[in-house]
Amino acid sequence: MAPDFSHIATFVAAIFGGAEIGALVGFLSGIYAGYHFGYAAGNLGLLSLLGVPLGKAMTGLIAGFLYRKLRTCESPRRSVSALPLTLLAYVPEAIYTVLYFVYIIPIVYGFSLAEMVPFVMAKAWVEILIIGIIMTVLASTLRTFINSFFFSQSKTDKNVKTMPSKD
Repeated sequence: MAPDFSHIATFVAAIFGGAEIGALVGFLSGIYAGYHFGYAAGNLGLLSLLGVPLGKAMTGLIAGFLYRKLRTCESPRRSVSALPLTLLAYVPEAIYTVLYFVYIIPIVYGFSLAEMVPFVMAKAWVEILIIGIIMTVLASTLRTFINSFFFSQSKTDKNVKTMPSKD
């Protein structure tokens, strides 16, 4: 199985855009993941195009809520809190994924993929741990980059001096 790091975009959006933006980006990034892992590389068809994005949207929503509630972006310790918050934000999607494999797939398709749960969950938690480490690095540097790139004057604007007139 190929790695899925689409949640990097979800968590960046959740940190800087809040719960709604995190959910939207999670849903949108989940469309490709649902297509790739459930439709093209799997046998879940259209169910994965809805089921996977809903789970990823849930993570974006929870992450955005947690990051805002705990004021992670404003905290000088934001990089320390990014890893546990990333892991915590994934817990509802992990529960949803188990329910998806154990109950939803059998209801819709009549066959069970419950035996896949340990493999899917192990892969997902390793990915989320890696994403959490990435978010730890990004949380400390991305805000500074965004502020300096988008919200400060450019160097040319600061260095522009008016030329003296020749009168």
